Amino acid sequence: MTPHPNALEIADLVMHFGPVRAVDGVSLTIPRGRVTALVGESGSGKSTVGRCVVRLVEPTAGTVRIAGTDVTHLSRRRLRPHRGAVSIVFQDPAASLDPRMLVGEIVAEPLRLAGKRISRRDRDARVAPQLERVGLRAEVARRYPHELSGGQRQRVSIARALISEPMLLIADEPTSALDVSVQASVLNLLADLQRDIGFACLFITHDLSAVEYLADDIAVMYLGQLVETGSRERIFARPAHPYTQALLSAAPVADPVRQRHRQPVLLGDDLPSALDPPSGCRFRTRCPLAFDRCATEVPAQTAIGDGMAACHLVRPDGTGPDVRTADPSEVLS
Repeated sequence: MTPHPNALEIADLVMHFGPVRAVDGVSLTIPRGRVTALVGESGSGKSTVGRCVVRLVEPTAGTVRIAGTDVTHLSRRRLRPHRGAVSIVFQDPAASLDPRMLVGEIVAEPLRLAGKRISRRDRDARVAPQLERVGLRAEVARRYPHELSGGQRQRVSIARALISEPMLLIADEPTSALDVSVQASVLNLLADLQRDIGFACLFITHDLSAVEYLADDIAVMYLGQLVETGSRERIFARPAHPYTQALLSAAPVADPVRQRHRQPVLLGDDLPSALDPPSGCRFRTRCPLAFDRCATEVPAQTAIGDGMAACHLVRPDGTGPDVRTADPSEVLS
């Protein structure tokens, strides 16, 4: 039987926490073996999408399919056979590792939760190579999390996530809680593992430098909705949505001469709330190019090659003004 071509399919996903509209109609597909970065500011709802995928929270509406199987509302018992197909690496390893458990027990925990009964000897035989794969010595299995550095703890988290050989890995800001000195090594590890093993990955982050290095595709999220999607090459070379353009203008570049001459786009100070998002385009209260139509009409998703952008100023051919260089008075005249 031919395996389903997509590791993850999200359709019209909605997640409301009471009056808070954290996620509002997100649709996203990740083919097997590809890395999609979900990018946005803090509070955009991107981490909530990841939590819905692994069923830490049950969505208000919409569907989540893993390898073609709808897991959105499965009971805990019926969900168990699918647990091993998806794993998650959380932002803060200090908070996600049980301080009362030895590292070896932590790494092997997904095997137990999947209902696999294995002896201690077999468990140790599975854990040791998994630790070595993430750059840790086998004897680390006999330590507690507090005896490790932050980077080592996150490597333990990655080992735990991959021991069940998942088809899809959710990496939720995996380096943001780490010292800058170890962030690059953890990113390199994830990139190497993804290339060697071939799992699909939903890489949730605000770090565009990491996105450029790790991702195949990019989805940009603002206030619970996707505003642009596309390949990494197209998004970095020709971003279509003003919000994506503003994010890229603020991201540092390696060339010091270019960095000195770059001018970040200054967005408006009117930060909207997910309790009461703006009418029409949700980005309009901060967009330098907003005009009357933006307040009354939700922008359609205009197809751009392999992706889309939701903006009234994006033309049917995928072109439009760039807030990094455009004069708003000329664009809107």
